[in-house]
Amino acid sequence: MTYAAWEMSWLRCYNPRMAKKKAFVVDDNRITAESLAKMLSLLDVESIICLGSREAIQKLAATMPDFMTLDVNMPGVSGIEVLRYIRRDPRTADLPIIMISSEAQTQQQATAIAAGANIFLAKPVSFEHLEAAVKDALEKN
Repeated sequence: MTYAAWEMSWLRCYNPRMAKKKAFVVDDNRITAESLAKMLSLLDVESIICLGSREAIQKLAATMPDFMTLDVNMPGVSGIEVLRYIRRDPRTADLPIIMISSEAQTQQQATAIAAGANIFLAKPVSFEHLEAAVKDALEKN
């Protein structure tokens, strides 16, 4: 363990505001989900991967993350429908959500924002864009 990593772990013990953040990474593509999770780990965020809408909804019943990345296009229940479900539930209504899609059309972005997304990112997601989105989402919450 490097000194910097040790120092961060020590600070978290004595400063609750420094606690590691937790995120749900929701995508039906395992490779994409794992890639996002690896980038989030570089931001000191613990990721819980959900491979689809149903898994995300089930895990939300048991665990509340600090924020969520949510793919728009998934088989069965779309990311937009999951987002609407989350916004209707008082327990999760204020959960910061970063919508991600390979189709970055203006209409799709507008639909996601109207449904309650905090931020919309186009795939492939760069580390810099993800970092800015996470900081923005967490500051607003």
